[in-house]
Amino acid sequence: MAIKHNNAIPHNHFHKDWQRRVRVHFDQPGRKHRRRQARLAKAAAVAPRPVDKLRPVVRCPTIKYNRRVRAGRGFTLAELKEAGIPRKLAPTIGISVDGRRTNYSKESLAANVARLQEYKARLILFPRKSGQFKKLDSSAEEVKAAQAAFAAEGKTQGFATNINSTLPIKNISAAEAVTEIKRDSLPKGEEAAFRRLREARSEARLAGVREKRAKDKAEEAANAKK
Repeated sequence: MAIKHNNAIPHNHFHKDWQRRVRVHFDQPGRKHRRRQARLAKAAAVAPRPVDKLRPVVRCPTIKYNRRVRAGRGFTLAELKEAGIPRKLAPTIGISVDGRRTNYSKESLAANVARLQEYKARLILFPRKSGQFKKLDSSAEEVKAAQAAFAAEGKTQGFATNINSTLPIKNISAAEAVTEIKRDSLPKGEEAAFRRLREARSEARLAGVREKRAKDKAEEAANAKK
C-alpha cells in the first residue's frame, strides 16, 4: 500500500554536489571587450573594404511571417546574370552567392537586380597592386577620391565598413502597404465588384447543372412538338 501523508522518503540520497556543477559567467564583460577589439582589428585589416557582404532581399518563410523581408544567404545565378555580374567575380567584390536558391516571382528578381545595380554604381574597385589598373578596376580619380574620403573619416573602423547600413533592408509598415480609396473614385462599372465576383463564382460552380437543365428543357420542347 502507498504511504499516506507527507512523510520523508527513506533510504534515498539526493546529493547533487551543486558546488561542482555550478556555472558562472563572470568573464562576460571581458569576452564582450575581446569581441569588440577583434571586430575593430578586422575592420582595420580589411579597410577600406567593408567587413560584411551584400545580401539579397528575401521573404520570411511560412504564412505567419511572409509579409516581412530579411537578408538572404546569397544572390541567385539568375539575378547575377540579369545584373551583368559573372558568378565567379561576385564573391571577390563583396557579393554573396547562393546557387541553390531560385526565383519564384518576377518581383523578387527585379528587386534584387536593382539592389545589385545600385551596389555596382557605388562600388569602387582598388587595383591589387598600387598603380597597376586593370580592366575592371575603377579609375585613378575615383580611387584617389575614395582614399581621401577614407583619410578624412579618421576612424579605426574605416570608411563605409558596413554594407547593411549603406544599403539597408527595410520593411514597409501596414499603413504604407494598404491604401484606402473611396467608392466614388473607382472606375466605372467596378462599384459592384463583389457582386460580380460572386456571380462569376456561381456561374463556374453551376455551369454543368445549368447546361444539363437547358438540354433537358430543349428535349422536352422537341418531344412536345411531335
